[in-house]
Amino acid sequence: MIKRISLLTRKPHLTHEEFVKHWREIHGPLAIGVPGLRRYVQSHIQSESERSDIQTTDIQVDGIAELWYDDEASMAKASASPEAQRLFADGALIIGQIKTFVIKEEVIIDDA
Repeated sequence: MIKRISLLTRKPHLTHEEFVKHWREIHGPLAIGVPGLRRYVQSHIQSESERSDIQTTDIQVDGIAELWYDDEASMAKASASPEAQRLFADGALIIGQIKTFVIKEEVIIDDA
Protein backbone atom coordinates (compact mmCIF):
# COMPACT_ATOMS: atom_id res chain seq x y z
CA MET A 1 0.00 0.00 0.00
CA ILE A 2 0.99 3.60 -0.50
CA LYS A 3 0.03 6.53 1.70
CA ARG A 4 -0.36 10.23 1.07
CA ILE A 5 0.05 12.52 4.09
CA SER A 6 -0.95 16.18 3.96
CA LEU A 7 -0.20 18.85 6.55
CA LEU A 8 -3.14 21.27 6.52
CA THR A 9 -3.39 24.88 7.62
CA ARG A 10 -6.80 26.51 7.78
CA LYS A 11 -7.86 29.58 5.82
CA PRO A 12 -7.20 32.78 7.83
CA HIS A 13 -10.90 33.65 8.28
CA LEU A 14 -11.55 30.36 10.14
CA THR A 15 -10.79 29.51 13.73
CA HIS A 16 -9.13 26.17 14.43
CA GLU A 17 -12.43 24.91 15.86
CA GLU A 18 -14.41 25.99 12.76
CA PHE A 19 -11.85 24.31 10.52
CA VAL A 20 -11.98 21.02 12.44
CA LYS A 21 -15.80 21.04 12.57
CA HIS A 22 -16.12 21.46 8.80
CA TRP A 23 -13.30 19.00 8.12
CA ARG A 24 -14.84 16.31 10.33
CA GLU A 25 -18.56 16.82 9.63
CA ILE A 26 -18.65 17.90 5.96
CA HIS A 27 -15.32 17.13 4.32
CA GLY A 28 -14.65 13.74 5.89
CA PRO A 29 -17.87 12.08 4.72
CA LEU A 30 -17.09 13.13 1.12
CA ALA A 31 -14.08 10.78 1.20
CA ILE A 32 -16.33 7.75 1.67
CA GLY A 33 -17.28 7.63 -2.00
CA VAL A 34 -13.80 8.03 -3.51
CA PRO A 35 -13.08 4.85 -5.51
CA GLY A 36 -9.82 3.11 -4.62
CA LEU A 37 -9.36 5.00 -1.35
CA ARG A 38 -8.62 2.22 1.14
CA ARG A 39 -8.29 4.26 4.33
CA TYR A 40 -8.71 7.91 5.33
CA VAL A 41 -7.64 9.28 8.71
CA GLN A 42 -7.97 12.82 10.02
CA SER A 43 -5.61 13.80 12.83
CA HIS A 44 -6.93 16.88 14.62
CA ILE A 45 -4.21 18.90 16.34
CA GLN A 46 -4.97 19.21 20.06
CA SER A 47 -1.75 20.82 21.30
CA GLU A 48 1.94 21.12 20.53
CA SER A 49 4.89 19.50 22.22
CA GLU A 50 8.36 21.03 22.22
CA ARG A 51 11.84 19.77 22.92
CA SER A 52 14.48 21.90 24.58
CA ASP A 53 17.26 20.40 22.45
CA ILE A 54 15.67 21.02 19.01
CA GLN A 55 14.32 24.29 17.63
CA THR A 56 10.61 24.36 16.76
CA THR A 57 9.61 25.29 13.20
CA ASP A 58 7.27 28.20 12.55
CA ILE A 59 4.88 26.05 10.54
CA GLN A 60 1.26 26.14 11.67
CA VAL A 61 -0.66 22.91 11.20
CA ASP A 62 -4.36 22.53 11.99
CA GLY A 63 -4.65 18.93 10.88
CA ILE A 64 -2.96 16.00 9.21
CA ALA A 65 -4.78 13.94 6.57
CA GLU A 66 -3.67 10.39 5.76
CA LEU A 67 -5.01 8.61 2.66
CA TRP A 68 -4.10 5.00 1.75
CA TYR A 69 -4.24 3.41 -1.71
CA ASP A 70 -3.15 0.05 -3.14
CA ASP A 71 -0.47 1.69 -5.32
CA GLU A 72 0.39 4.90 -7.21
CA ALA A 73 -1.84 3.93 -10.15
CA SER A 74 -4.81 3.53 -7.81
CA MET A 75 -3.99 6.87 -6.20
CA ALA A 76 -3.88 8.60 -9.61
CA LYS A 77 -7.15 6.98 -10.71
CA ALA A 78 -8.87 7.90 -7.44
CA SER A 79 -7.63 11.51 -7.65
CA ALA A 80 -9.12 11.87 -11.14
CA SER A 81 -12.57 10.61 -10.11
CA PRO A 82 -15.57 12.97 -9.80
CA GLU A 83 -15.86 11.95 -6.13
CA ALA A 84 -12.29 13.06 -5.42
CA GLN A 85 -12.85 16.28 -7.34
CA ARG A 86 -15.79 17.06 -5.03
CA LEU A 87 -13.57 16.28 -2.03
CA PHE A 88 -10.81 18.57 -3.35
CA ALA A 89 -13.28 21.38 -4.11
CA ASP A 90 -14.62 21.22 -0.57
CA GLY A 91 -11.09 21.21 0.84
CA ALA A 92 -10.36 24.43 -1.05
CA LEU A 93 -13.10 26.10 1.01
CA ILE A 94 -11.30 25.55 4.33
CA ILE A 95 -7.64 24.75 3.59
CA GLY A 96 -5.42 27.81 3.27
CA GLN A 97 -2.12 25.95 2.85
CA ILE A 98 -1.16 22.33 2.27
CA LYS A 99 2.05 20.31 2.11
CA THR A 100 1.61 16.76 0.80
CA PHE A 101 3.99 13.81 0.84
CA VAL A 102 3.67 10.38 -0.77
CA ILE A 103 4.92 7.92 1.83
CA LYS A 104 6.14 4.36 1.94
CA GLU A 105 5.97 3.26 5.56
CA GLU A 106 8.67 1.27 7.29
CA VAL A 107 7.23 -0.05 10.53
CA ILE A 108 9.73 -0.20 13.39
CA ILE A 109 7.33 -1.16 16.21
CA ASP A 110 3.90 -2.69 15.60
CA ASP A 111 2.41 -3.58 18.95
CA ALA A 112 -1.21 -2.98 17.90
